[in-house]
Amino acid sequence: MSSSLSEPKSPGWLRAAQIGLGIIAVIISIFVLASPASSIVSIVISVAIILLIVGIEKVLSGIFIPSKSRWGTIGLGIIVIILSIIVLSFPVGTTEFLIILLAIAFLIDGIARVIHGIADKTSRSWSRMFRIAAGVIAIVLALVIIASPVIGAALVGILLGIALLIIGIEIIARGISGRKISLTRS
Repeated sequence: MSSSLSEPKSPGWLRAAQIGLGIIAVIISIFVLASPASSIVSIVISVAIILLIVGIEKVLSGIFIPSKSRWGTIGLGIIVIILSIIVLSFPVGTTEFLIILLAIAFLIDGIARVIHGIADKTSRSWSRMFRIAAGVIAIVLALVIIASPVIGAALVGILLGIALLIIGIEIIARGISGRKISLTRS
């Protein structure tokens, strides 16, 4: 016997909010896709501002809330403030540095995949070849990104823009349909 349990339509205000927020996500994704590298720099600046605020809060907490770790809290808060000011002073350089670090991690992962694909004699040959191919692609992409961090920033920006576009479209569709996920029992 098969019965379908379906929740009622969402309230109108929620549907309107979903459609509005989905449209905002789609618009932002278009801006990100139009200028992916500068979007990544904007994200780094936003995170640096948030960390600056967090560092100030840590220093104030250390000063005004007595505890055994008072000086540690103040000291670490000051370090966070200094690092966030450095990031805010050099946002493009910081972004390039972070992208290069990620590319190095990607390069090491690619090398590990190639080595594992070659050394693994227990897996099927198609699985080993797939692992080796994925490793080679990772190595090539990592080297391209290390050679030009701007390409890396653009690539990350494009991927974020596409993800945000898909999410925005999904939210709009959910708002238009007005239904929550239905549960089907077999």
